[in-house]
Amino acid sequence: MTKAKVLVGASLVVALFVLGIGQTKLQEPSTAASNAVMAPHFLVDPLWPKPMGNQWILGNTIGVDVDDRDHIFIVHRTEDSIFRGNTEIGLKGGVSECCTPAPPIIEFDLDGNIVNAWGGAVEGAPYTWPASNHGIEVAPNGDVWIGGNGGGDSHILVFSRDGDYIRTIGMPGEPVDSNSETHFGRVAEIAIDAEANEAYIADGYTHKRVAVVDVATGAFKRYWGAYGNTPDDEADVTYTPGQPGPQQFRGPVHCAEPSNDGLVYVCDRGADRIQVFRKDGTYVREVVISPATLNQGSTWDIAFSPDDEQEFIYLADGQNFKIYVIDRESMDVLYTFGDGGRQPGLFYAPHSIASDSLGNVYTTETYDGKRVQKFVYQGMRAVTQRDRAPTWPADEL
Repeated sequence: MTKAKVLVGASLVVALFVLGIGQTKLQEPSTAASNAVMAPHFLVDPLWPKPMGNQWILGNTIGVDVDDRDHIFIVHRTEDSIFRGNTEIGLKGGVSECCTPAPPIIEFDLDGNIVNAWGGAVEGAPYTWPASNHGIEVAPNGDVWIGGNGGGDSHILVFSRDGDYIRTIGMPGEPVDSNSETHFGRVAEIAIDAEANEAYIADGYTHKRVAVVDVATGAFKRYWGAYGNTPDDEADVTYTPGQPGPQQFRGPVHCAEPSNDGLVYVCDRGADRIQVFRKDGTYVREVVISPATLNQGSTWDIAFSPDDEQEFIYLADGQNFKIYVIDRESMDVLYTFGDGGRQPGLFYAPHSIASDSLGNVYTTETYDGKRVQKFVYQGMRAVTQRDRAPTWPADEL
């Protein structure tokens, strides 16, 4: 065999080897793509909402909901203790030009314009305004339900969309009794099952239960504790990471959200868990989220994706400063987005979460976060970062 033939043969082997590598490399993205985890992705809108005007500012922003017109309602805390000693209260305090707390209930449209604002304690009013606002729900007929988690807040208030008082459910100023059918225990949140005309109460900060009332009358219908047990206010609710959770809700019971398929998802915040029930209180399952989280816990609030199957759950974690995207069927965390910080797309104690019919997500932040943010739905995309994925516009280019 000549030297030339040897070189040609060797070159051919090398070429085939390189071609084989190339084909393998070309095939890898296809294989990876076929195995990719797909999930909803979001882009923060840094210009939403628009400036409120009126020299208004927000306090602890403690609840958010979206009505059937895709109007966004928030509730925030306006009590003097939130603003006392801060320069941001200058206008109300008469010491500077700006600012004053906005009314506690604010309604925005999809573009971030204020549509309406109202609420608060009024002398001579036929209701007792909460000592500390907490949670908001807009009923299918447009009525606005709010709870409170301050001292003496053992009731719920219902108003029209424009702020006209309708009714009080539960008696204000009552002591702790998780088996009461006349009052609540510092309600965290309310969610309405339109088909059954029932309201699910995350009850709450002193009570250890989910309570259900009739939407039309406010009459108590049923209630239950963790695992479907009868609530027990004297039970040991110690939570130790890695150990079985307590048999009672540790609390606060921070959300109770009914799904379209007859389930109720309950946030037991201090025990880092979501418990799932049937609507009659029958226990189905639980999942623990970030189980090493102590202090205020990881499971603050949830919202469902707007598709009929509600395929995804969005979970706000105010202790770890991020949002989880969860597959509802498996309850697996697909990825998280956000991180600690004050810039758009970051969080300081994300407290409440809601979604609109277009798939957009809204979050509120308590403590020194004091804001509402909008995350615009970007469609289904492959998950490339499992924890604290960014939502900045620059990262989407």
